[in-house]
Amino acid sequence: MQISIGRRSLALAAVVFVATTGASAPAWAQASDFPTRPITLIVPFPAGGSTDRHMRTLADIAGKQLGQTIIVENKPGAGGTLGPGNMSRTAKPDGYTITQFPMSMLRMAHMQKTAWNPVTDFTYIIGVSGYTFGFTVRSDSPYKSFNEYIAAARKSPGKIEYGSTGIGSSPHLLMEELAENAKVTLNHVPFKGNADLQQALLGGHVAAQSDASGWDTYVDGGQMRLLMTFGEKRTQRWPDVPTAKELGYGVVSTSPYGLAGPKGMDPAVVRKLHDAFKKAMDDPRHIEVLKQLNQDAWYRSGADYAQWVREAYAKDKVLIDRLGLAAK
Repeated sequence: MQISIGRRSLALAAVVFVATTGASAPAWAQASDFPTRPITLIVPFPAGGSTDRHMRTLADIAGKQLGQTIIVENKPGAGGTLGPGNMSRTAKPDGYTITQFPMSMLRMAHMQKTAWNPVTDFTYIIGVSGYTFGFTVRSDSPYKSFNEYIAAARKSPGKIEYGSTGIGSSPHLLMEELAENAKVTLNHVPFKGNADLQQALLGGHVAAQSDASGWDTYVDGGQMRLLMTFGEKRTQRWPDVPTAKELGYGVVSTSPYGLAGPKGMDPAVVRKLHDAFKKAMDDPRHIEVLKQLNQDAWYRSGADYAQWVREAYAKDKVLIDRLGLAAK
């Protein structure tokens, strides 16, 4: 006996299944069509900084891979944690809202009470890169070397200032660690992001800055002087500039970052995003922008990135406790 089932009958059966089980459309059906509309990529720093420059190039290339525009939305604040934190609580886990995930997310949760947990409230998509941090002053600054800056701080404890991209940001914490090692007290001035910080330094509103390589064009253009970098070794672009490590201050930092979405994302959607951004990472345009920013690629799969986050979160707790910055 042959049984014939028409399209109308199949559709009716599907409606009955959804009505009786409360199930939504199958996840695999949604994932197979993803994406069908533009994706929003949150950049938790102001436009014009090094992170923004990097993410806009990467998003443009990955969007072409996905066949949809990836819209960069700048949401600065709270040392880079405002945008990702809000996303974790308000965005649907459908892949249409993702964020650049700065390392400050792993520190802020130790420093104050947050409405999100960096380990459990995010889906990790891909590890991308890490920063070249440096310490710069205006070209007319009296400080010709970083050691001269520290010498001034020893003479005037708590009065010699520097700016960073916010409390709890990597540029802030690496300087606090360095100050502890150097046995000096510095005056920290937080800013919303790279662009604001650069303008404050150029305008003479702050004496020095600790920041990622958004200062590169100003250093090359002669408006700023680069006194020190924080990598494991000297940079290829500024080979005459010493590292904090070789000057004896015992601080090395690149602050790796990647992309994340809200918790509970469909693994198939995560895979599509990962694959598109991985191809974008290998694109010559992306390689060139990393070269301009003097950054290295830091590829991690979603699973490896999540594992790194767990380990870094635990490690950073030790640093935060040692610096006396833990939440009371």
